[in-house]
Amino acid sequence: MEQIDRLRTLGLFDSRVPRYTSYPTAPIFSRDIGAPFQEDCLRALDPEEPVSVYLHVPFCERLCWFCACQTQGTKTLSPVESYVETMEAELALMAQMLPEGVRMGHLHWGGGTPTILPPHLIARVAAAIRSVFPAAEPFEFSVETDPTMIDTTKVVALQAAGMTRASIGIQDFAPEVQEAIGRIQSFETTRDCIAALRAAGVTSLNTDLVYGLPHQTLERLARTVEQVLTLSPDRIALFGYAHVPHMSKRQRLIDESALPGDEERFLLAQMAQEMFTAAGYIPIGIDHFARPADSMAEAAVAGRLRRNFQGYTADACPTLIGLGASSISRLPKGYVQNAAATAAYLQRIGSGSLAGTRGHVFTADDRLRGRAIEQLMCDFRIDQRALESEFGPDAARLRPVHAAVKATFGDVVDLSPDGIFVHPEGRAVIRMMAARYDGYGVSGHRYSKAS
Repeated sequence: MEQIDRLRTLGLFDSRVPRYTSYPTAPIFSRDIGAPFQEDCLRALDPEEPVSVYLHVPFCERLCWFCACQTQGTKTLSPVESYVETMEAELALMAQMLPEGVRMGHLHWGGGTPTILPPHLIARVAAAIRSVFPAAEPFEFSVETDPTMIDTTKVVALQAAGMTRASIGIQDFAPEVQEAIGRIQSFETTRDCIAALRAAGVTSLNTDLVYGLPHQTLERLARTVEQVLTLSPDRIALFGYAHVPHMSKRQRLIDESALPGDEERFLLAQMAQEMFTAAGYIPIGIDHFARPADSMAEAAVAGRLRRNFQGYTADACPTLIGLGASSISRLPKGYVQNAAATAAYLQRIGSGSLAGTRGHVFTADDRLRGRAIEQLMCDFRIDQRALESEFGPDAARLRPVHAAVKATFGDVVDLSPDGIFVHPEGRAVIRMMAARYDGYGVSGHRYSKAS
């Protein structure tokens, strides 16, 4: 109770701030930045630096009510096949612009539901991507997997395509919670999916859970965590549910009166974290856990952890190229997001243009603040000396911000000439601290709860 009182005093339960998977955040993007900038950036890539590639598959057979991702429902393969054709055309356009020799070090398929693709489309998509972006060494290929939408033939196709890591969506196994979010998925179905993946030789697995869902209680979430631990995943993501019905209309189907209160959300997250750490997982950032030998845990220990649009990552590639509707590319000069609506994406690529419709050109200040925020979110500290080494005298501009953070958050923060360090008891408000380094401010935009 003392900890909750302190967090309440610091404003945790009243604050709405970005998740800072990017900086600047997406609401700052401008319609003035689009396909021409996207093309210029692709042409200027250094072929000596491997890139990451992200493919967004926006289709789902069922639309989970809690999800705020850019997705659409379908009961037939016809729109999926048309989408694959357009994605191939997008890749063909990029192939004309990329310098010779560009390779990819990491490939991620997200959604939506990538495993809605049947085996022949899995093979076709993988071949199309590799024809433009040959794999570098080392190479990692991860796929977001819905256990209710996968079978042995799809597992074999993904393994043949080179998948090295599978991400298993779970959210919560409690039937009452599943009913309330429109996502029915039994423990047995999930267990069988994981067994099939392991039998195919996929040795790296991570699971996604969500706290703060309707009808979720400490007892129910504890039972889910116990079940997840029997599956022995290598990584676990524990995301806080963001109730944003103004952005995602399907969330209006969720009974707001059944959602846990702010303090209950905090206790749910804290309990799950304690259970994961007791089972030998290392906490990573604000919402991930990994086994000590996992590459993400090793990156965190070595100070190489990074943050991108999928959350925490050990991916060291400086460039991320997004394919498909709504995908965001992080290019050396800035961000570009493809047209969000699938129809608009199809139209733009069909017209012979890249699909970028909004974005942001990095300034020197963006790079400095973005790196400071990433350090804070990944390492719970800001290394002022490292910033000065990378950014020179400009890094001194952040010293007054360090002092303001110390003044606001008190003894959960240590301030020194070397920067700031956040004690474990202050990590719950790390997004609020990160917002202090945001040069664009957070007012005027509707973000998710800091808790």
